[in-house]
Amino acid sequence: MTRTVLVPSSLVRESRDKREATRKLGYVARAATVFRIDRLLVYPDPDGEGRWDDGFVRTVLAYAATPPYLRKEAWGRRDELECVGVLPPLRAVAQTGSESDGSGSLRQGIVTEVGPDGRVRVNCGLQHPVSLLVPPQMAVEEGERVTIRVSSRRPLRARIVDESLPGLSVWGEELDTALSRADAGVSIAASRHGEELDVALLGEVAPRVRDGFTAVFGSPERGLPEILGVHPPRVDPRDEQWSPDGDHESRDGGTEPADGTRSHEPAARFDLWLNTVPHQGSEVVRTEEALFATLACLNLR
Repeated sequence: MTRTVLVPSSLVRESRDKREATRKLGYVARAATVFRIDRLLVYPDPDGEGRWDDGFVRTVLAYAATPPYLRKEAWGRRDELECVGVLPPLRAVAQTGSESDGSGSLRQGIVTEVGPDGRVRVNCGLQHPVSLLVPPQMAVEEGERVTIRVSSRRPLRARIVDESLPGLSVWGEELDTALSRADAGVSIAASRHGEELDVALLGEVAPRVRDGFTAVFGSPERGLPEILGVHPPRVDPRDEQWSPDGDHESRDGGTEPADGTRSHEPAARFDLWLNTVPHQGSEVVRTEEALFATLACLNLR
């Protein structure tokens, strides 16, 4: 099961300063962590970007997803990270275990030194770097992140394993590429134009997302219909009116392009368009709030 969330590069377009933009991204990373999202991807929306571009959004989100004991060594000093002190702690829960059959807690480590005889020194947050054997099928370099399985701390028993890094992964990717992945699961557009999620609909959706999903969100004043250049789906087919304001983020967003290039088939990209904040009491539901509302529903069993 793979759970993926996509947010646009224009996510912090309305932020007044770097501190506010960083804090907003911290809550996005926290929502993804709380609901055990595997991948947090940033898809391009260059037309909507303001002062803070794709590089800033990806860097801050990736920093937030990095275990605290690796942040200094992995990132150093960067202009994008000037205000990371306002990020909320993620406190991600590790997989735990102590049996002798190879189970244990998975941790990220960073290779600090490559030595002879297939051994490397790895910083994995265990007081000091540890010397570990590299599995025969693996090749690692200094500065590379690796997955460590710790089966005991006293005495220390740990080994490098050829597995994906544990925790939240962050990178940039085209929307269509993410939706076409073999493990994308059910594709969901989180939009105020989607079908209102109620108890009955949730009963239908929950079994479908059990094996994984890809949920896509819009940005302030640019909801998914405007970002994607599509007409929003009509829940009521008798309704001939549509509004281009997009997802939960804005009530009165953009306008239809003058060249009339909007597609009339938005469902071609998504299996579901869902409004997970029906009857909202605020004119604006921010992206980070929409993440909590949507992922809480998709997390129900």
